[in-house]
Amino acid sequence: MASFDYTPRTRTVFEAGGLERLGLLARELGGRRALLACDAGVRDAGYGDRAAASLRSAGLQITAFHDFDSNPRGEMVARGAELARREQSDILIGLGGGSSMDCAKGINFLLSGGGEMRDYWGWGKLQGARTLPSIGVPTTAGTGSEAQSYALISDTESHAKMACGDPGAAFRIALLDPELTLTQPARVAAVAGYDALSHAVETWVTTKRTPFSELFSREAWRLLQGHYERVLAAPGDLEARGAMLLGAHYAGIAIENSMLGATHACANPLTARHGTEHGIAIGVLLPHVARWNAGVAAPRYAELLEIAGLDAGKKPAERLASRLEELARVGGLPGSLAAAGIERSELPALADDAARQWTGRFNPRPFDAQGALEVYEWAFSE
Repeated sequence: MASFDYTPRTRTVFEAGGLERLGLLARELGGRRALLACDAGVRDAGYGDRAAASLRSAGLQITAFHDFDSNPRGEMVARGAELARREQSDILIGLGGGSSMDCAKGINFLLSGGGEMRDYWGWGKLQGARTLPSIGVPTTAGTGSEAQSYALISDTESHAKMACGDPGAAFRIALLDPELTLTQPARVAAVAGYDALSHAVETWVTTKRTPFSELFSREAWRLLQGHYERVLAAPGDLEARGAMLLGAHYAGIAIENSMLGATHACANPLTARHGTEHGIAIGVLLPHVARWNAGVAAPRYAELLEIAGLDAGKKPAERLASRLEELARVGGLPGSLAAAGIERSELPALADDAARQWTGRFNPRPFDAQGALEVYEWAFSE
């Protein structure tokens, strides 16, 4: 039996309409001057103003930071940290998708330890430095970043996605309000939701999985697979929205305790080299990684199919891959790398990059450049 050592770092508050409690929760953490990191889309949807109103009603002063994009880079995080220093912020709020929460966590690294984001690439580089209390408020059911101690920040020069992790970077509170996901555009719901699905699938089979992480992978898959199509067909269904948001959160907890695999190792170079949206890359690659892992992970994949109430048949990896492709089509995601704008001549260089990605080392089948190239070749055309 695998051993594990789990310490919960994040309090989870799940409540429809829970955004109204943000100010009270911030006060519980001792906050008086909040830096509110939220992307432009969240601001334009009015959620930034609602969050600020809740914070003000609890007596906090607010500084808003919007100067970052969907793949926050090191210099963007540095601007946020400088703003927080100037305003003497004592609590950080990440409101939005994964980019907002990653940005808030990145700002905490720089406020606490100084330097640049590349100094924190890896794990535990804060070395016990005191961090500010923080709250993560997701508005998409996707990354599960609010449940993780890692910030994914793109390097300013190389554009490589840097996984910067430390126990001190974890949010003290994750506030999950499914009402905030009701205004997601259909495309955002499809792409983010598929990313969450991939987290459930990959964490279920990694070499680092534990009996504890499996609890969350299993329930995440049940919720996400069972409600993905419903959310896209009936976007006003709050119960389905809540199931997706909670499933994404559970998958984030699973990542924190079991890491990811070859799908994410192959996806990251597509974003770094070509700006391919992360969820789009995942949608193309995940079914093919399931096929590539068949020889070692088929029994585990059969269990996922059983959880979903589907017949595994004699080739569970192929059956799971087919189901994942079906879900990707429902979400309107591209069916191949070619459809996503990638040239075949680029695949060897992408494979070399993929082999150097940290997540690849946790894949159930040993993963290298040759394996990455096979996955890319399978995924190139429909």
